[in-house]
Amino acid sequence: MNVAKLTTGLPRQCFRTAPCRIVRGMVAARSVTTGAAASSTPSGSGDFDFDLFTIGAGSGGVRGSRFAASYGAKVAVCELPFDYVSSERAGGVGGTCVLRGCVPKKLMVYAAQYAEEFKAAEGFGWTLPAGAVQHSWTSFIEAKRKELQRLNNAYKNTLNNAKVTLIEGRGRLVDPHTVEVDGRRYRARNILIAVGGRASRLDIPGAELCITSDEALELQECPKKIAVLGGGYIAVEFSGIFGRLGAEVHTCYRQPLPLRGFDGEVRKFAADQYTAAGLHLHPGVTPVKVVRQDDGRLTLTVQHGGPTGHTEELRDLDQVLMATGRVPNTSGLGLSEAGVALGPRGQVRVDEFCRTAVPSIWAVGDVIDRIQLTPVALMEGMAVAKSIALNQPSQPDYWAVPSAVFSHPEIASVGYTEEAAAEVYGDLDIYSTSFRPMKNTISGSPLRTFMKIVVDAASQKVVGMHMVGAEAAEIMQGFAVAVKLGATKAQMDSVVGIHPSAAEEFVTMRSVTRKVRKPEPAAAS
Repeated sequence: MNVAKLTTGLPRQCFRTAPCRIVRGMVAARSVTTGAAASSTPSGSGDFDFDLFTIGAGSGGVRGSRFAASYGAKVAVCELPFDYVSSERAGGVGGTCVLRGCVPKKLMVYAAQYAEEFKAAEGFGWTLPAGAVQHSWTSFIEAKRKELQRLNNAYKNTLNNAKVTLIEGRGRLVDPHTVEVDGRRYRARNILIAVGGRASRLDIPGAELCITSDEALELQECPKKIAVLGGGYIAVEFSGIFGRLGAEVHTCYRQPLPLRGFDGEVRKFAADQYTAAGLHLHPGVTPVKVVRQDDGRLTLTVQHGGPTGHTEELRDLDQVLMATGRVPNTSGLGLSEAGVALGPRGQVRVDEFCRTAVPSIWAVGDVIDRIQLTPVALMEGMAVAKSIALNQPSQPDYWAVPSAVFSHPEIASVGYTEEAAAEVYGDLDIYSTSFRPMKNTISGSPLRTFMKIVVDAASQKVVGMHMVGAEAAEIMQGFAVAVKLGATKAQMDSVVGIHPSAAEEFVTMRSVTRKVRKPEPAAAS
């Protein structure tokens, strides 16, 4: 999901690099031929039950399946039965984003935002009697569960209306054209792997006492004190959620700054804002162990500065959340046995058309570990549907994929980071600004907003935009169109701003903040 969109932290750097640079673990590029290639029948294979059989009914799998069906293909999808927490036996139509990622997390963000708004109201003349504002965690979780049930049924109806056969159960590959679901086998001309990812845990003593993002969405009560392990977007999002809901939050990560792969200035500014918002940041630490105290609460031990550093105990924790990334959910699928190549993280290796080394097997979404964002999985599913059902070889376009981190404050980006742009273009013009939003001048909030534009000095094209602040995601979605279409800085300057708004700052930054220039090669002696 975005959690969206959501997904692991490191791959987020991918959407800030050029299309030729973004994909990790790809096999050597090869063309998908037109005509019968995408639907060729192997010698002696016999008849097929389906033109396409998809394993996994998350965003990418559902999108690819229903559009392939709309193009005339006979399609089936298999998925595990629904539950709020995923396991080897439970999943649900809708997948990670809808059921235990982007959607429920954003609902939690909304719940937490109200706490901030109540605090801000006093500055604008509102009086809230002591004790008048109460939050019922139980009522919220019940409302969230009802919405997830509705979405699960809605996705089922979407498949049914598209005439896609839904088969409930765990699927695995038998061979390049056969899928087995709970003992029953189905023959398919093409197979699409869209099983997504799963939360990973650190291999430390006491790991079984910790929760992952799945369980964090289903807690019976809001923790009063929690340690969050990890510096990626999942970690900072949950830190912000629990912090605004009143918890004492300790966010622990190995790097000097959170959000590895993001723009360097964004990382530094965001860390400062997280501290201003009340989070306790612990950079440069490694989790060592978790133990249960006599009173049932937890103690986390972390080590500073590597193996020789001193240790520190964080005591009296209600929960320890391991937000340490997600890995492709490929275990037990029979992929290697069917000839599908896997990468070191278990990701399915695919070419530029999302096709594996086995011509009849394709893969999309988090399982290929390119950009772990729901809209990217949707784009990949659409491309595969066209390649298979229409014999129109289609490549996903990964340039200028926008994304957001729903932390407190929000972060949104599109295009290159400054660091990546310097590698590609060499000479850059950087425009940036930091200011206190109008609302915060009266509300009393200490949070500030940061905006940055990265411009290729030679062409004057805007190649990256970044924002930290309220409504960053809503603002960046519109500017992503400009970056995608290759707008120049002069064209952005010609746009009249909407006043008063934060968004207008993006079209009123006229002075170069900093010029980045590639060093001249040393003269030969």
